Amino acid sequence: MVLTGQHTKVLIVGAGPTGLMLAAQLLRNGVQPVIIDSKQGPTNQSKALAVQARSMEIYRQLGVVDRIMQGGKHAAGVSLKQEGKTVAELSLANVGETQTAFPFVNLYQQSKNERLLLDFLTQHCCPVYWDTTLTSLIQTENIAEVQLRSAEKSVSLTCDWVAGADGAHSEVRKQLDISFNGDTYQHHFFLADVELDNPALKNDMVQLYLSKNGFAGFFPMPEENCFRIIGNLPRLVESEADLKLEDVLPHLNSITHYTANVVHNNWFTTYKLHHRMADKFRQGRCFLVGDAAHIHSPVGGQGMNTGLQDAYNLGWKLAGVINGHINETVLDSYAAERMPVAKALLNSTDKIFNIITSRNWLVSLFKKWIMPSLLKLTWQNDNLREVFFKRLSQININYRDSKINLHLSNATQIKAGDRMPYFKVFDEKKQQETDLHEWCAKPGFTLIVLGNLKELDLFTLVKWITQNYAGQINFFYLPPSLKNQDIFDAFEINEGKKKALIVRPDMHIGFINDVVDIDMMDNYFKTIVGLK
Repeated sequence: MVLTGQHTKVLIVGAGPTGLMLAAQLLRNGVQPVIIDSKQGPTNQSKALAVQARSMEIYRQLGVVDRIMQGGKHAAGVSLKQEGKTVAELSLANVGETQTAFPFVNLYQQSKNERLLLDFLTQHCCPVYWDTTLTSLIQTENIAEVQLRSAEKSVSLTCDWVAGADGAHSEVRKQLDISFNGDTYQHHFFLADVELDNPALKNDMVQLYLSKNGFAGFFPMPEENCFRIIGNLPRLVESEADLKLEDVLPHLNSITHYTANVVHNNWFTTYKLHHRMADKFRQGRCFLVGDAAHIHSPVGGQGMNTGLQDAYNLGWKLAGVINGHINETVLDSYAAERMPVAKALLNSTDKIFNIITSRNWLVSLFKKWIMPSLLKLTWQNDNLREVFFKRLSQININYRDSKINLHLSNATQIKAGDRMPYFKVFDEKKQQETDLHEWCAKPGFTLIVLGNLKELDLFTLVKWITQNYAGQINFFYLPPSLKNQDIFDAFEINEGKKKALIVRPDMHIGFINDVVDIDMMDNYFKTIVGLK
């Protein structure tokens, strides 16, 4: 399909997971974007592998999570081995059971994520224009003008907004002349997606091998006996071109202390890793999302998930502005909220990755004699296990310092800016079980009132919403009951008291108040968020 010259509300450059998710979020909120990619089509290479719990929650809201559950595999845990011997084994079973509907790490390749999102776009009549390259980008205060090359033809396009989701070598970022500061790790690495005939390898465990010769990781893939293998290249062959899997197998075997019996090699590549971050995530009418904004080591399977959350954060804000429901000032909050997340992630993954790859004698002693015992001791503590899962799954990310959130409560545990916690809810009226995230499934903001309200007060609330914010606010009311007491305890609501929660479209709490006051909620929507 060839793109013809026209005007579009939003141009998304890049149809990887981040760009496709941004398109899906815009479509979910009634905005039809134009999305292009210089590639010939979606990737056939597996690339990123882990879908964390927070991303699963986003997919659930899109209504497509069942397909990921059916096509993926849960990681049962992590096994740490030194010179071929197991020194620590950390189970992930039930580690986040009360924290999310998805208390696990789901292994589901990037290629599958892309095809899932492409199907969503197809169902919403939104094509991807493949083999289409951005060659020029000029923006004024009111519009962006781009030149695209498609099928050997140059196409001019005007856009209200442009999102650069075009990866580490982002042309959007280059056109905007935004610095991409950071560094390249000194070591060279290899990656292989293979089918193995090694019965001793556990099909559902991540297996990490540390050795005096280097390191290697075996990551189970959904398909039977298939693994992603990553590791450092031996120094003797680091600079050689056109390396093949057979060239690194002896080195790999020296690290694992057994022979990897490769039945089939699906993909093999060598590469260097980078850790970089853009100076700005927004410039005028243009945004950077995903790898175009930040890249880092693959530690913890955070990269693709962070890009998906960038898109999730920007999508509802951009749609609200385009639909005329929210003032443009809300767009300032994208960079304000996501840049600190990216910066913290780069710092943490960098530190961990440097420890794993270090050949320093002191660090090697730490890895050999202290780290295994430290990991086992940590894993025996339920609280520390919970903290670890919250961080790994990205459900701990909050925007408490954001200017579009307002905390007017004495509560100290859950605050405005936090992700809406996952709690099961027993609906006394319908006599059935649901959960707070299901209440936030529809597009728009969600007002949840906890506590007893008189019938007249309920009627007044509904009337206020209908007359002022029809189609923009969903309303739920939960009176106290024994079956839902854990929710009241978590939000620190004493007997006879109430609480008003306004949940943003991205399932982060925007507003918490210890009283149900229409004027204060109206002020939040109009003054803080900028709803029209």
